[in-house]
Order: sequence, then structure tokens, then C-alpha cells
Amino acid sequence: METCTPGVVHPRKLWLALVGIAFMMLAVSFPALAALGGDVNSVQEDQAHMKGSLQIHPAAAYSVHEITTSTRTVVREYVSPEGKVFGVAWQGPFVPDMQQLLGTSFQQYAAAVQANRDTHARRKPLNIQEPGLVVQTSGHVRAYSGRAYIPEMVPQGVSAETIR
Repeated sequence: METCTPGVVHPRKLWLALVGIAFMMLAVSFPALAALGGDVNSVQEDQAHMKGSLQIHPAAAYSVHEITTSTRTVVREYVSPEGKVFGVAWQGPFVPDMQQLLGTSFQQYAAAVQANRDTHARRKPLNIQEPGLVVQTSGHVRAYSGRAYIPEMVPQGVSAETIR
């Protein structure tokens, strides 16, 4: 059991406070170019931000807008027939800009990551299942992958397992 000396900040509490401040700065400092939950126009904004090439793959109940960056990271944005991005997935040597991909869902993601810090080992897959947001990530240096989606926005007849 750890004891606390009055007037002395425990290093773990200090670290958690600094991580929280960093997430807040990210949330406030950069404009979200809305991807997840945004409309199809956000795909072009994401492509420009990532400086990648875009391919569109139509399917019966959705389309996949695939962005490939110069670093070989591939981001897939799943767009409903209504033109809304209901899911995103990524794989490659680098983790993409999560604020860029998650858009308005980024703050919910950041809060869930922060709450998960005590129980989640850094090298294990991350599985966040919150109301209105699912984010699953895994990987190691130079081989990262993950997906995020808004369950309520997944079109009827489309399985969440499609987002990969």
C-alpha cells in the first residue's frame, strides 16, 4: 500500500493529470475535420489532411472510401446511402490522426481511453464499447490496425464486422 505525504503530489497522479491536459489541448487546439459521424464531404477533407490517394468501392448498402497515405497507412471510411460516415478502419505502420478520424466523437474516445488507463496495458488491444461509440485498436511498432463506428448509424442489414 502506498502512503502519501501531505503536500507531495504522487507521480502517477501527476502523470494522469498531464495526460488529461494533453487530451484537452488536442480537443481545443485543432479543428476537427469530422470523419466519423460526418458527411461524405469529410472524406475529401481527410484525404487532403492525410495527403493520400482515394479510391471508392461501392457495395450494396454502403460505399467504402479508401485513403492510402505515402507511408502506406490505409484508412477506410464507410459511408451510408444517406451520405454519412458510420465507420472508419485503419491499418499500417502508423496510427492515423485519431482526432481527424473520429471528428466529434474524439472527446468521448479520449475520455474512455483516460478511464481505461488503470486497467489497460499499453501493449494489449484496446476495446472501447460506449453508448454511441465503439473503438477497437491493436498492433505494435509499424503494424497498427483498428476500427471505430457509431452503432446507431450502421445501416440496416450491414454487420459491424464489415468495418475492417
